[in-house]
Amino acid sequence: MLVLALDTSTPAVTAGVVALGSDIDVLASRVTVDARAHGELITPHLQDAVAAAGATLRDVHAVVCGAGPGPYTGLRAGMVSAAALAHGLDVPAYPVCSLDATAAEVGSPGPFLVVSDARRREVYWARYGTDGLRVSGPRVDVPSEVDVAGVSYAAGDGARLYEGRLGDGAVRPVEPRYPSVRGLVACAAEALRSGAAPDALTPLYLRKPHAKQPGERKRVSA
Repeated sequence: MLVLALDTSTPAVTAGVVALGSDIDVLASRVTVDARAHGELITPHLQDAVAAAGATLRDVHAVVCGAGPGPYTGLRAGMVSAAALAHGLDVPAYPVCSLDATAAEVGSPGPFLVVSDARRREVYWARYGTDGLRVSGPRVDVPSEVDVAGVSYAAGDGARLYEGRLGDGAVRPVEPRYPSVRGLVACAAEALRSGAAPDALTPLYLRKPHAKQPGERKRVSA
């Protein structure tokens, strides 16, 4: 089964092709770290990855997409691309939590965090057990409010950006820094292999929108 994986939830614009069987074999991937180029790079990256894998888009059996959490402008580029490709190719699109995709490749011997940059001096974060499964989150908080009790390691770009401010420096940054193609597909592998129907492609923005529907107009007195 050929799976196309995409993620634009972080500054890394990621696309790749995986052959999914009993193992996860990454055939090709393209990654550029540029927080301002998600919309410009995601399509060329996925096209390059498909070509490098010796395939065409018509050979793709499913799409896996990082659903965030992530900043609105960047995150929607990958999710819209995944939705459009799945519709055009008539294949399923599986959303996965991007923090889970990062966690899938953490080799921590104990409980750990995945922390990504949410901008505005905040972070997106989630907590994971020794088995790599999420036990709490995702949430968005200022770094000082992240629950680091019993945790010594944190993956993700936010862990490096705010190194020294997570648990007063007691939490050590570890790899990976961004979600990988392998990590994305690993999160959806069970559903892909079983043919289970995917969840809706719903982005995890976490923050409330700034724009609000205007209230009822006030009556003007004479």
